[in-house]
Amino acid sequence: MQEEKKKKAKKIAEPIIPAKEHVYLEGPKSRGYEFVFLFKVVWEFFKGLRNLHFVGPCVTVFGSARFKDDHIYYQKAMEFGKRIAGTGFTTMTGGGPGIMEAANRGAFEAGGKSVGCNIRLPFEQHYNKYLTKAVTFDHFFIRKTLLIKYSYAFIIMPGGFGTMDEFFETLTLIQTKTITQFPIVIFGKEFYADLMVAIEDMAEKGTISPEDLDLVLLTDDIDEAMDHISKYITTNYKIKRRRRMPWFFEKK
Repeated sequence: MQEEKKKKAKKIAEPIIPAKEHVYLEGPKSRGYEFVFLFKVVWEFFKGLRNLHFVGPCVTVFGSARFKDDHIYYQKAMEFGKRIAGTGFTTMTGGGPGIMEAANRGAFEAGGKSVGCNIRLPFEQHYNKYLTKAVTFDHFFIRKTLLIKYSYAFIIMPGGFGTMDEFFETLTLIQTKTITQFPIVIFGKEFYADLMVAIEDMAEKGTISPEDLDLVLLTDDIDEAMDHISKYITTNYKIKRRRRMPWFFEKK
């Protein structure tokens, strides 16, 4: 009886998502470990910067990895990818399935550039097949930085914890003027209704400024979203293509 209880307790304690063997946030390590970790981070940043330097101006689409191709949000994300390609911009996503695949697929099938910044996970995430360029990362913070760095606009499709993390980090960087005030579109009025109520409540309680509500556009209309993005970018920015330097071993 006691043995059965122990087995049951052990089973309950097992994590749903298996952890990686070496997790950098699990606590202090030796100085040698931290020194090696530092160089791994620098190398991962370097690899990402080198691979993404010439992808062109991007629009990043964030959203759930769990929607299948028969879902309405998958279809809408495909349309976004197609429309982004039509403007001459590169569609950038997290490179995985679901909304990410849909946006990449829309751009890819329209003949546009389609870029994915993938993450190594013990479950769920894998490259989608609609990428013209892809980079895989081990650390979320590096991946998030590069998903933001190359983009002139951000589209937040319905998603879970990861999408919320990406949305609020981008919004915080714009709010604090750490990055330029690029347009953020939240797509899905019904899906994000409660979230917008919570954000409006923050403004009422004074934890954010009323003007911060103007940093995002909530819509169900792809035309409205793309007009908002295009108008903002053409009004405020002049985009210049980067020149390659053959002597620096730069690839296309």
